[in-house]
Amino acid sequence: MNKHVVLIILFFAGLVLSAINPHDYFTWILEVFPAIIGFIVLVLTYKRFQFTYLTYVMILLHCYILFIGGHYTYAEVPAFNWIRDTFHQARNNYDKIGHFTQGFVPAIIARELFIRCGVILKKSWVAFLTVCVCMSISVTYEFIEWFVSVTSGSSGDSFLGTQGDIWDTQSDMLFATIGAICMVIFFSRWQDKLIDDVQMRKNVQV
Repeated sequence: MNKHVVLIILFFAGLVLSAINPHDYFTWILEVFPAIIGFIVLVLTYKRFQFTYLTYVMILLHCYILFIGGHYTYAEVPAFNWIRDTFHQARNNYDKIGHFTQGFVPAIIARELFIRCGVILKKSWVAFLTVCVCMSISVTYEFIEWFVSVTSGSSGDSFLGTQGDIWDTQSDMLFATIGAICMVIFFSRWQDKLIDDVQMRKNVQV
């Protein structure tokens, strides 16, 4: 079985499981909607541009984090309730995992696009601009959360998920930035090797 097909099966399995008796369906659709849109975009562009397998795996991982957050809401994920109670934390911090990956995974995507599409000619700028893109995505997402909360009233509170933390928005953006920086520092060489392998296979086919 094609390894990409396996990822698609895992995607739909996670999506379906997350939709079974979630905390509430309004929050569920808000949380999983980015994953669904992302899946559609990847399918529509697959023939024209295929990412490295590492990128697809990380995207799937991010989708699962969204699925779990959508099923329970980010403030009520059981494992992180246990961590909160065991270590006497003030809140459920599962959303910080979500925002870390919100920086980490887009960094993998943006960096691969920058390099393979020749968007940035000077490689010394790739790392900086990759982090900038991820910060912009994080800021945009916070705007969306704010807009949904304002327009939907109390029904949007679970999506906003501040849990009484007045600095929640700022810390969310910080964790996304940290995620993007970690990707650039720790995964760039691995990603470069995978990109080189893709380019080598293309040259052989030509």
